[in-house]
Amino acid sequence: MTITQLKYVLAVAEHKNFTLAAEKCFVTQPTLSMQIQKVEEELGIQIFDRTKKPIQLTEIGQKIVNQSKNIVNEADRIQDIVDQQKGFIGGEFRLAIIPTVMPTLLPMFLNNFIKKYPKVKLIIEELNTNDIIEKLNNGHLDAAIAATPLQEDKIKEVVLYYEPFVAYIPENHNTFSKKEIEIEDLDINEILLLQDGHCFRDGILNLCRNQNKNEKSHFQLNSGSFETLIKLADEGLGITLLPYLHTLNLSEKDQLKLKHFVEPKPAREVSLIFPKNELKIHIIDALRDTISGVIRGAIAFQNIQIISPIQKK
Repeated sequence: MTITQLKYVLAVAEHKNFTLAAEKCFVTQPTLSMQIQKVEEELGIQIFDRTKKPIQLTEIGQKIVNQSKNIVNEADRIQDIVDQQKGFIGGEFRLAIIPTVMPTLLPMFLNNFIKKYPKVKLIIEELNTNDIIEKLNNGHLDAAIAATPLQEDKIKEVVLYYEPFVAYIPENHNTFSKKEIEIEDLDINEILLLQDGHCFRDGILNLCRNQNKNEKSHFQLNSGSFETLIKLADEGLGITLLPYLHTLNLSEKDQLKLKHFVEPKPAREVSLIFPKNELKIHIIDALRDTISGVIRGAIAFQNIQIISPIQKK
């Protein structure tokens, strides 16, 4: 069997459809089907149960797919080894960034990075943390930028910076007159939160973990936008918490509504994460150095308390 045949097997296992897998592999469906059939004949087993819709892996097929992932990933690393030996920083690099970091961090470093490393083709996508972990483990990403720690055995975390939480409090709120606020000043039932799936939301819930959320509120909000939360707060519907970098782009009028916490300030840890067997370390190091260079002047907070992005039950 060949590496190409194993890639076809993995494509069908992922998409559960021969036609779609063929499209993703840029071959015709008959070609892909024939090559997979050759693998099955060589091994004397059935990898896929074609009688089910969608197509399912057989028990032995699942084991073959697991091993095929290891083989294909290691084969793809050969060029990485050569590039690293030559000191070449280039090639395709797949990077994901969580939604609450992407809008503020990416514009800060992307232009610097592509000018310094023009031979690197960055493929960037915005994903939530759960999708990032799955894609890193499946070999569909080279690295990601996410809130940590994540407690994932197969993933390495390199801290980029610590970003404090900042409260956005309208003038009519009873804590607006305070110069600085404390965690005890927060009421979880009046904090406007991002929708489920955002680790920043889970961080806030962990920050207020000693309080109970009232599920009988007058409205339920499913928004992934800090701008929406700010506008609702201005309408008197509550307060919200923002990551520090997001506050730098607010208007002078809105800046007056920001309240920093007393020290140690609650903060999130933002890291560059990647599989422990990743060999594109030369590009990862280049990303880390570029981001560290631009972020150093933006965040100078030292006395902080790290709030976990993993929601406690």
